Formats: sequence, structure tokens, C-alpha cells
Amino acid sequence: MHSVYLDNAATSFPKPPAVAARMREYVDQIGASVNRGSYASAQQAELVTLRLRQRLCELFSFSSVPHVILTPGNTWGLNLLLFGTLRSGDHCLVSAMEHNAVMRPLGQLASRGVTFDRIPCNREGRLQIDKIESLLRENTRLVLLAHASNVSGTVQDAQTVGEICRERGIPFALDAAQTAGHVPIDFETLGLSTLSVPAHKGLLGPQGIGALLLRPDFAETLEPLVSGGTGSVSDSEEVPAYFPDRLEPGTPNLPGIFGWEAALAYLQQVTVPAVQAHDRALSQRFLDGLRTISGVELVGPDTVDGRVGVFSLDFPGKDNAEVAVTLEERFGVLTRCGLHCAPSAHRTLGTFPRGTVRLSFSWFTTENEVDRALEAIAAVSAE
Repeated sequence: MHSVYLDNAATSFPKPPAVAARMREYVDQIGASVNRGSYASAQQAELVTLRLRQRLCELFSFSSVPHVILTPGNTWGLNLLLFGTLRSGDHCLVSAMEHNAVMRPLGQLASRGVTFDRIPCNREGRLQIDKIESLLRENTRLVLLAHASNVSGTVQDAQTVGEICRERGIPFALDAAQTAGHVPIDFETLGLSTLSVPAHKGLLGPQGIGALLLRPDFAETLEPLVSGGTGSVSDSEEVPAYFPDRLEPGTPNLPGIFGWEAALAYLQQVTVPAVQAHDRALSQRFLDGLRTISGVELVGPDTVDGRVGVFSLDFPGKDNAEVAVTLEERFGVLTRCGLHCAPSAHRTLGTFPRGTVRLSFSWFTTENEVDRALEAIAAVSAE
């Protein structure tokens, strides 16, 4: 039985063919690192790394190539942001829909004298924007927001939050794990201080690499999370003062860099608006089909507006984990059941601690696969 992969909110699959080809090319034919040699293969690695940074600038309307920091992933980038920004006595504001990539670091920082508040959200996971002003303090040093929920697909009004932060002079950070590659993101228009993205979700690249885009003046305030060799200013034991070297210690993930650069080249050819239109069409098809099925409840927005193609389902009277197993074993539909590393979001949505069955789409998801998923859901809910 052909499997229907619908766990793209965890990691996208399949990838564009060029991703694996370019990673293999690096391993088999290049092999050199960056900042460690002037021979031809090292220069080629340098050029591909530079092109990756440039593509990320083009994709997110960001103007400073040196301030595109390549990270081991989105969680690493968010940790760099939080631990590099917040000190004892500082306050941070987040939403009630955040992932543990934000909440666990904040829990650690709370033991060091950092405080934080969660902006309330409604039962669809939407920010209560009118609550933000009352939660801001004189010592608020950062507002950090998940652009879209990895549980419900709810997209937040980052534009308005950015305007509030700009008026108050507070840095605004966006975690675009579920929106990068799915919806257009303009760094300047949103008034961002930083944008954190993973390669392996909507940006169609490999795991183990991500990026943190930093407004230059904000970058100067960050303390490095990790320090070490960079291949530059090797006569000094001090951390380099310039970017990206200051925040990129160690040997970078060159196979990942080559694969991600190829993925972004593919995405730029397809275009993000085309991906967004595809996502909306599949989402509408799924929502229309779901309305005809009894015994299953949608958690989150029931329209395509203000959401991405991430859907959480609850099966009242059934064990959601058993439903997910049945979907896989009998129908070949691959989902993710549980709390999705986001207990705060599930508490907001009213699905803690039982969790939900999550289905999520990508550029490579087809209408036929959506229909197969709906047929499987209908069969399971009828039992």
C-alpha cells in the first residue's frame, strides 16, 4: 500500500530531487570546509554558502547578507536568541501558542531571574491583540511570537504585533517554523528584529540546519551561545567581532548547506505565492470534506483564511493515539498524534493532555492524497 505522508509540519517529505543530488555532490566531489583553505574546492564551498545566505535574503526581503546566521536548526537559533538577549531582571513576552523550543529555554532563564508572560489566545489559537499593551513592562526586552501554530495551523497577526513593538522600541522576533516557504514573509514590513527558520519544513531542505536573520543593530546586542574556532582571526583567542563569524563557531554543516541552497533555488523557481495557493486549495478541499464527516472535531480555524495547512483532529470517545495507528496500519495515512512539543498550545486549544491527531500538507501533497486521508478519517470515525 502506497503511504500518504501527512506529517510535513514535523519535516517535509519528499524533498526536491536536487537536494539529495547536491548533498551527494558535496560529499563525493568537494569535501572541503569554509574559512579553512584557499584551494578550489574550499572556494566552491564558500561560494555555495554565500549563495545560500543571498537566497535567504531574497526570500525574506532582508538586506544584510553577513547577518544571515546559519544555525544547526530552528531550536538552536531560538536558544541563541533567548540566551543571547535576556539577562536577570529582563522580561519577555510570548504567545500562549508557543512551541517548547521557546518555552523550555524560557523555563531555564526563569531560574536565572528572567520573567515572561504569555499573550492570551482564543480557542482557535488567535492572539488577543488588545491584551499586549497591558502585558508590556519597562523591562520588556523581547517579544517573541510563533508565526503559525504547529498544532492548529493558526497564523498570527505579526504585522500588528510588529507595529506595537516598533512604537515601544522593543525588539520583535518571529519563529517562522510553520510559515517559512508557505506564506510570503517580509522582514522589513513586519518590523522584525530577528527571524528564525528551519531548513527542513516548508523551505524543503535537509534536517540539521536553519538560519537566524538578525537586524544589524540587534545583532550587536547578542552574546554568542557557543564560541570556538571560526577559521578567521586565528591569531586571537577572542570571539570575532564581525558577522557572521561571531555567531557561527565550528565547522559548518556543508552537506546541509549544499542541500538547502538547492532547495531554495527550487523554491524560488516555484515561488512562495504558488506554494501558498496550493496550500490554500488543499486546505479548502480538506475542510470541505471534513464537514461531511461525523464523529471528528477540528481543533482551530475552520476556514482557509488565517491558517496554513496544519490540522489537528480530535475523535471524541476514541483514543486519538489508537486512531493514528489505525490510519497508518489500515490506510497508509501517516500523521502525528500527541502534544506536538507544544503543551501551552494544547492547553489554549482545550486539548491537553489528550492531544490530537495532526495532518499537515506540503508543496508535494496532492489532491488524491487529501481525498485518501478524508476517506480514512471517515472510515475510522464511523467505527
